[in-house]
Amino acid sequence: MSTTMPEGGRAFMPTVSPEELESLSGGRGPGERNAAPVDSVTCGPIHSSRKAYLDVPCDGAGPDGVLRVPVRRIDLTDGTTFDVYDTSGPYTGYRAPGDGAGTGGDDDEACHDLAAGLPRTRADWTYPEPAPASESDATAVRTQLAWARAGHITPEMRFVAAREGFDPEVVREEVAAGRAVIPANHRHPESEPMIIGKRFATKVNANIGNSAVTSSIAEEVEKMVWATRWGADTVMDLSTGKDIHATREWILRNSPVPIGTVPIYQALEKVNGDPVKLTWELYRDTIIEQCEQGVDYMTVHAGVLLRYVPLAAKRVTGIVSRGGSIMAAWCLAHHQESFLYTRFAELCRILARYDVTFSLGDGLRPGSIADANDEAQFAELRTLGELTRIAKSHGVQVMIEGPGHVPMDKIVENVRLEEQWCEEAPFYTLGPLATDIAPGYDHITSAIGAARIAEAGTAMLCYVTPKEHLGLPNRDDVKTGVITYKIAAHSADLAKGHPGAQRRDDALSTARFEFRWRDQFALALDPDTAIEYHDETLPAEPAKTAHFCSMCGPKFCSMRISQDIRDYAAEHGLETVEAIEAGMAEKSAEFAEAGGRVYLPIEQQR
Repeated sequence: MSTTMPEGGRAFMPTVSPEELESLSGGRGPGERNAAPVDSVTCGPIHSSRKAYLDVPCDGAGPDGVLRVPVRRIDLTDGTTFDVYDTSGPYTGYRAPGDGAGTGGDDDEACHDLAAGLPRTRADWTYPEPAPASESDATAVRTQLAWARAGHITPEMRFVAAREGFDPEVVREEVAAGRAVIPANHRHPESEPMIIGKRFATKVNANIGNSAVTSSIAEEVEKMVWATRWGADTVMDLSTGKDIHATREWILRNSPVPIGTVPIYQALEKVNGDPVKLTWELYRDTIIEQCEQGVDYMTVHAGVLLRYVPLAAKRVTGIVSRGGSIMAAWCLAHHQESFLYTRFAELCRILARYDVTFSLGDGLRPGSIADANDEAQFAELRTLGELTRIAKSHGVQVMIEGPGHVPMDKIVENVRLEEQWCEEAPFYTLGPLATDIAPGYDHITSAIGAARIAEAGTAMLCYVTPKEHLGLPNRDDVKTGVITYKIAAHSADLAKGHPGAQRRDDALSTARFEFRWRDQFALALDPDTAIEYHDETLPAEPAKTAHFCSMCGPKFCSMRISQDIRDYAAEHGLETVEAIEAGMAEKSAEFAEAGGRVYLPIEQQR
């Protein structure tokens, strides 16, 4: 027997009344989003591509029994298409502003009413009856973990299997083992299911959120849309300024990807920024408020214990995690163990009701190379392993957050210990930064570490922007961070031999060798920037078909020379080695005739 989740699962959830929710949110209930100043976001297709959907049969997928799995379909100049994983939601299928002719995407309409939110994709999907939380706890829960353990393949599992190119049974096995998570709160039916686990493609998270100093609701919603446009698999709203509840509501209702939060930030706002005034009851109510809104995963710094705080006293940079420092301050002020740790089982019961995933926070992560892999960091990690087992016993999905700042030679050890102590729960790491000497370029210093740690087994990377350590990222910084981390994630997938990872590289390399410039641009992670750089020196339209770029010019393009050698061999019936010798002899003569110059004046290249 199966059950339907009307209104995104509200039928079987213990609900909070509008009055209670208004109280929990400080008087800013969901209805207030209709008055928030968000009237437009970026819409329209990415260069030379369109939104498309793969129809996947599924008995639990609503009245038509079909899952619509999104892809970005790239149109190539040879008449073929190339599909890539797509996180952008319907926004790239809508018409761009001022484009009355439409985009050619499967949606091909104007942007939805942002105040109403995205279509509720998962609202009419059906599910098995509740399953036992675990062998040790017979409590019936409706979570992806419990269903997977019971042998059920949910619509979410079929959806991500189609996205990832795996058999649904493989997805179920990985979720059941706790090696993968599907963050999908019943209250966030607008989201398109995705999976985080080392067997699958490495995912990228983008952090957004306001501060007490700057930003607005409209800016944060645009950052979410912009981040997912360029490939962010999840988004964390880390708002610490005004209107935290309203900002999150706007983001959730318009987000096609899972949304994560750090609830302690909002709890702290409710006590005017004084950690000492925090209470379990206040934090619990904040958790319920965010679960009710639809938050898919939550960072909980339950591993920061009173006895671990002194371990960070002699560090170069102390405790750099905001959540970690908040809980450390509370523990020291009250000289008590953290309520996040002592009440952890109760937290598990709350999250299980909504199928919210734990992202167990690394509150004692190293904030400098000097502090990497120290006892404070690993003491907390061992405790996170303990908490992982407790969460899973309640049927709650879990992933583990990691460092931080770690030199290259110490990175793999972090993955080994996380898998050993935390039962191979998905590892979710910020970077790590491989050096501390490059403020303004920490998207690069961290991407170096990110590629290495993902190759070793990290399942999701939290991006770092150029503004890291310097200021709040703006829209441009968000794109730079996402693209940089998509490069790191994809590089790791190539190194791991992830099925299908190399297809895009091969397609772009072939286009490059054949001087199909337009296809090079289209297949790039960031076509707009590729076009901009090319056109800085060769803007004319004929340059899009030319067999050279401005680096080498027409006479000394290595790929053109290689093609000439192949043509020479074909024309003269020569073996490859003979062709190379003959062809290079001709090129040597040309080089000598040109005066032995590598770069020729532009007038001689025409």
